[in-house]
Amino acid sequence: MPRPWLLVCLLLLIVFTSHFDWKQQYGNELEASPSTSQKLKHASESDDSVKEKIILSQEKSIRRLNKIVQRLREQLLQCKGENEVSNATTTHLTELTDRERQPVSEN
Repeated sequence: MPRPWLLVCLLLLIVFTSHFDWKQQYGNELEASPSTSQKLKHASESDDSVKEKIILSQEKSIRRLNKIVQRLREQLLQCKGENEVSNATTTHLTELTDRERQPVSEN
C-alpha cells in the first residue's frame, strides 16, 4: 500500500508545484498588463498627437484658402469697378458718335 500512497503524494506534489507555476505566470501577466496598458496609452497619445498635427495642418490650409478667397473677391470688385468705368466711357463715346452721325437739319 505504500506504493499507491507514494504515487498519490507525488501526484499531489506535481499538482501543487504546477499550480504555483501557473499562479506565478498569471501574476507575471498581471504585472505585464500595466506595461501593456502603458504601451496602449502611449500609442493612443501618439495617435492623438498625429490627429492634432493633421487638424493643425488642415486649419493652416483653411486659413490659406480664406486668404486666397479674400484676394479673389478684392480682384473681382476691382474688375467690376473697372468694367463700370469702361462701360460708362463706352456709353459716353457712343453717345458722342451718334450725335456726330446725325445730320444737322436745323439749317
